Amino acid sequence: MRIALDVMGGDYAPGSNIEGAISALAADPDLEILLVGDRPLIEPLLEKSGHSTNRLTIRESQGVVGMDEKPTTALRKKPKCSIAMCWQLMANREVDAVLSAGNTGAVVAAGLRTRLFLKGVRRPGIAVALPTVKGRSVLMDVGANPAARPEHLYQYGVMGAIYARGMLGIENPRIGLMNIGSEEGKGNHLYRETHHFLAQSRLKERYVGNIEGRGLYQGEADVLVCEGFVGNVVLKVSEGMADFMMRTVSEEVLKHLDVERETATHVFHKLDKRYQHSEAGGAPLLGIDGICIICHGSSSSRSISNAIKVATTFQVRRINPQIVADLAIDAIG
Repeated sequence: MRIALDVMGGDYAPGSNIEGAISALAADPDLEILLVGDRPLIEPLLEKSGHSTNRLTIRESQGVVGMDEKPTTALRKKPKCSIAMCWQLMANREVDAVLSAGNTGAVVAAGLRTRLFLKGVRRPGIAVALPTVKGRSVLMDVGANPAARPEHLYQYGVMGAIYARGMLGIENPRIGLMNIGSEEGKGNHLYRETHHFLAQSRLKERYVGNIEGRGLYQGEADVLVCEGFVGNVVLKVSEGMADFMMRTVSEEVLKHLDVERETATHVFHKLDKRYQHSEAGGAPLLGIDGICIICHGSSSSRSISNAIKVATTFQVRRINPQIVADLAIDAIG
């Protein structure tokens, strides 16, 4: 497998990205990584690492999309930036996957510009696996498509279920619609229409209806679909709340219970680690003819290494062929 890694993307680039790539290569002898970025910045770091292999090569790019830049404008002004070059490599079939911790909007926009959609897919979406009291659930979309239509959300249900089954091991995923209430007729026009669409579709046996926000972490559905605006807000609020609760609870435990600080800190560190994005690696942009893994902006070398593992697992478990086959059923119908 060959992966194009956006070395310039992320808060700790390029160092953490290079370290993550080297770690991933050490764990997988069948992997090749193309480091896409600024050669004068990359070469000294590679020399310092002492790592030398023909499975790690540099592809020169020009420019970086900043986290605060408008994606479409930046891509137009920097056509050979690291993100755009990664996608071009996949469009040319020089690599099997693209991985970036850079500007998420730019990663998605560059991908949409290539039109590398799987057959039958109307609009790709970002899927993220979140912890629940029952295990893990897939939330989709979390930012790629803020102007979704009912047919898009239906396809997110199809793709999300395949991802949940293939990557999370959930044999028969239940599908829910993220909404402001569980009752019939809740939500705006998009969500009312989507609810009707799903309830009448071939997914109806697995569709459990509208799910309120609190139901996400209660595990009321294994796949929750929504448009990108709602999904991104849910994701970012969840990240902030998890950090807030972990800090608050740990401080209260240390303050009021007779527990040694070192022991308590160790316990909370282990608990916090279970839910860190670094352990998950990255989130796939489902619906792409290829593999795209989007990493958190503050990804460490461990995050990058784990994200590369997600990409290889995605390929091994043939997620894309399953999506194409499943959506073909709708085309025939």
